[in-house]
Amino acid sequence: MLQFKLKSFNSITILFHFQIAEEVAKLLELKAQLSNQEQATNGAQKFILKTPKGTRDYSPQQMVIRQRVLDKVVSVFKRHGAESIDTPIFELKDFDIAGAYDPMIPDAECVKVVQEILDSLDMGSYTIKLNHRLLLDGMFEACGVPSSKFRSICSAVDKLDKSPWEEVKKEMIDEKGLSEEVADRIGTYVRLNGKSELVEQLLKDEKLSKNKSAIEGLEAMKLVLKYCDLYETSSNILFDLSLARGLDYYTGIIYEAVLLGDSIDGGDVSVGSIAGGGRYDNLVGMFDPKKKQVPCVGVSIGIERIFSVMEAKLATTKEKVRTTEIEVYVASAQKNLFEERMKLCNELWKNGFKVEHSYKRNPKLLAQLQHCEEQGIPLALILGESEIQKGVVKLRDVISRVETEVERSKVMEELQNRLVRFNNVP
Repeated sequence: MLQFKLKSFNSITILFHFQIAEEVAKLLELKAQLSNQEQATNGAQKFILKTPKGTRDYSPQQMVIRQRVLDKVVSVFKRHGAESIDTPIFELKDFDIAGAYDPMIPDAECVKVVQEILDSLDMGSYTIKLNHRLLLDGMFEACGVPSSKFRSICSAVDKLDKSPWEEVKKEMIDEKGLSEEVADRIGTYVRLNGKSELVEQLLKDEKLSKNKSAIEGLEAMKLVLKYCDLYETSSNILFDLSLARGLDYYTGIIYEAVLLGDSIDGGDVSVGSIAGGGRYDNLVGMFDPKKKQVPCVGVSIGIERIFSVMEAKLATTKEKVRTTEIEVYVASAQKNLFEERMKLCNELWKNGFKVEHSYKRNPKLLAQLQHCEEQGIPLALILGESEIQKGVVKLRDVISRVETEVERSKVMEELQNRLVRFNNVP
């Protein structure tokens, strides 16, 4: 039997980072020009330039944070064999495993992918909630919910992460048409959560043990939790019967990752969903002309949500963010050494170093060194007339401000050694 496996992530926003930054700068400049024109016309017809709905402009600092997030997400995807695709959408999604495989093996790997991403981003404590759509359907049936109302009740249950049970119960009765008795039965289940022990408890449940769909869902949960133990994700997962993800196309396991914050009593409280997904075995066939069914399981990472959380975290800690990757700054100690700086910069660029220097012919040395400190550039090479005559340059450690004379022929080697040490500092 022909099988295939597709693991994909959207790469549209990571391929042209520098081009994007350049275009954003052009747009900001155009906005400023239009604003000036508007003032000059003194009340003439206004033309307002806006970013597309659902998008935003990013400053250099914000772009650095965003790129860090993307790089780490993509790194995890690639570690799990992902291939990239480019699709015309504004929001980054897409780790999917497609094809017919043995039960719950790819599903457990998707959970592992989420864990690795959140651990690499160091965003604090989190939980990955798991449930199964067949278990939900079996539970609704066992509680007396008509099959025609499964999806609408599922949508109501999905609100339990934001609303108390009493509000959800009221919606089930007043808006969905359930009796209070049936709603109360559902309430005894959807407020349960745990791990493997909860699966064993529910397998012995009088109502659920007689329902084929519920049993199938529980057996699947038992298996995926076993695989999560092997992948060492158990400490971050929670089997939660309130997780419903009210989208019709899910057919099996469903999961959602939420960040946790500290509550007043010292416990954990959810502060927002940042990833979600599940199995959707019938969705691809809906768009295939031949209606070929392709089993799929996948996870979407909420890049914008993660970016916003990290941005707020950095604002709180007031951590300074480097907006460039410049490693070496070429400075001059006296006037009329502009051409010597250009020669040295060219030599460094040819050897792969990330280098810049002042665009002024005769900048003040203090101003050049202050620029290095402000921009977090680790090393500076200082040229002076005496250094040029002796065939050396001064190598300055920007943080410690210690300067060392280095022979011009050994500059490249010394820079490599210094940068290795600098990059290895945690």
